[in-house]
Amino acid sequence: MTFTIENFDFMLLILVRVTGYVFTAPFFSLRNVPIRVKTGLSIFLAAILFYSVPYATPEYAGVIGFAVLVAKEALAGAIMGLFANIAYQILAFAGQIIDMEIGFSMVSEIDPVTSIQTTITANLYGYLVLLMMFITNLHHYFLRAIIDSFQVIEIGKVNFNPNLYKLMVEFITDYFIIGFRIVLPIFAAILVVNAILAILAKIAPQMNMFVIGMQLKIFVGLIVLAMIMELIPGVADFIFNKMKDMLQNSIQMLR
Repeated sequence: MTFTIENFDFMLLILVRVTGYVFTAPFFSLRNVPIRVKTGLSIFLAAILFYSVPYATPEYAGVIGFAVLVAKEALAGAIMGLFANIAYQILAFAGQIIDMEIGFSMVSEIDPVTSIQTTITANLYGYLVLLMMFITNLHHYFLRAIIDSFQVIEIGKVNFNPNLYKLMVEFITDYFIIGFRIVLPIFAAILVVNAILAILAKIAPQMNMFVIGMQLKIFVGLIVLAMIMELIPGVADFIFNKMKDMLQNSIQMLR
């Protein structure tokens, strides 16, 4: 198909959906990825898809009708990226809870990936997830997902299923369950430490339990954290599968 002014609206709708996805999807939406790179990738993908997606004349009435189509395509792309991106945050959430338990929540730093204040363990888990995304070529899957979405959802045919909110609620529930399961070994170890400190406070009230407790919690927490570190690849694999399921389900809900 040759690009002409008559099918400019078709090209624009493709670009809008791809841009909404690129600016919200995992890895591509990171703050340290320059805006020019995101925009260039969106235009590049849209140009390729323009010649590969079956042409269908968008149906709209006037400027307002076309603006509604543009908004729906942008929202569809953003929803697909957002559903996958929330799953990426599970390990970061678990890392923040761990730091609260072992006393590292007092030490925060600026994460160059997200440009927000975060804790040490959350930062560590975030970088591990990014590394495993590269190793498993998950970024290729995200590109394939937006390309395949045009086969499932034709241009101008986006429909928002009323059950979309149920999918979000279901995932948020899983988000907290998975996060707390990751934290559970640390939580159990710190609970035992607190029980021991309570007994010592009764036996030897002259001891400064605040100073001893902080050091002991950090020591025990780091040991348990090192022991469960080998479980992170398995947890990340489960989360990646969850991300794929959420992305596929969100596409089906937009048909």
